[in-house]
Amino acid sequence: MKPAGGNLSGKRIGLLTASVSSLGGGVAEAVLSQAQIIRDLGAVPVIFALNDGKTDEDAHRFAGFETHIQDRQGPAFFGYAQDLTAEMMRAGCDMMHLHGIWMYPSRAGAIWARRTGKPYLISLHGMLDPWITARGRWKKALARAGYERDGWQRAATFHALTADEAQDIARETGAADISIIPNAGPPAQPISGKFPPAEVIFIGRIHPKKNLAALVEGWRLAASGGALEGARLTIAGWGEQAHVAELESLIAAGPGDIRFIGPVHGAQKQELLARARFMALPSHSEGLPVAILEAWATGHPTLMSRACHLPQGFEAGAALDCGTVADSIAQCISAAMVLDENAWRAMSGAAQGLARGPFSASAVAQQWAAVYGRLANWNPTA
Repeated sequence: MKPAGGNLSGKRIGLLTASVSSLGGGVAEAVLSQAQIIRDLGAVPVIFALNDGKTDEDAHRFAGFETHIQDRQGPAFFGYAQDLTAEMMRAGCDMMHLHGIWMYPSRAGAIWARRTGKPYLISLHGMLDPWITARGRWKKALARAGYERDGWQRAATFHALTADEAQDIARETGAADISIIPNAGPPAQPISGKFPPAEVIFIGRIHPKKNLAALVEGWRLAASGGALEGARLTIAGWGEQAHVAELESLIAAGPGDIRFIGPVHGAQKQELLARARFMALPSHSEGLPVAILEAWATGHPTLMSRACHLPQGFEAGAALDCGTVADSIAQCISAAMVLDENAWRAMSGAAQGLARGPFSASAVAQQWAAVYGRLANWNPTA
């Protein structure tokens, strides 16, 4: 698909982020999806990221794109890379699109914008959600004062994944120019003719914001009520060693058919999705979770909290609201697992309807064509 008027043809659009390996989670997936959208629009995506220790192993993920990987120096949480800005300057980009904040790439993006005078766009990916900003307050206060506010002032526009996030951005940055565009999900896949077994899965980062402790407790509450005979909860993901150890201890401490299988990617991930009946995500905070879009594309209904910021799922009948506390999660799981095949297939069809509609790559790309096209003609003095 080419943008109207062809004004993006040959434009070099930088995608700046902390990680494009699997350790980057949903943000990394969104960046790689964005690179394909940019290419489909006739422009040239140029990725800038940091070496996070798994970048070489995951190089196949971004092998088809021009990519500049810089080694980090100093604390990993900051992600300083002394050659990053110089590499960005040499790349000759026509605009720069930052994905994610609170790390050195934010500073590098602001420097690039100041030196070049070219348009600079920031995607926050939920990182100004109040649950996020309440954690590590002193680090974020230093980041705001040290470099984030400078970058926010230099941004030509901001990108929000949801209307809720647009409000967070306006509150924190004072910005008025905010485009609301969801992440694009993967293409809808054929649904198996078999009614899936009674398995609920979680796939994602093992982190307190994902609220896995409440999920495990909720599962056990539902099981104690007799609603989960023959059912299984499978948790797949990666995270800091302390968070993983805490989850493993929680699972080992009590009854119930619950297992943690570590990270899954590629064929292993698709196999897990194929055999599940529901995906669960009772998060405290999300930007727009790619895991939910992946589930919908494969026809899997979801049990998720309102903090996933995907009200379309509830409205379409593709999701059930599980809340964030163990009692509400237990009630949701119990209600989901007693649905008969016809009710489940109705939810499955609604999920795929969303994947083919508002979250399809074509629908999202049309919106990005308008934003990038506007920036291609951006005049900071107008």
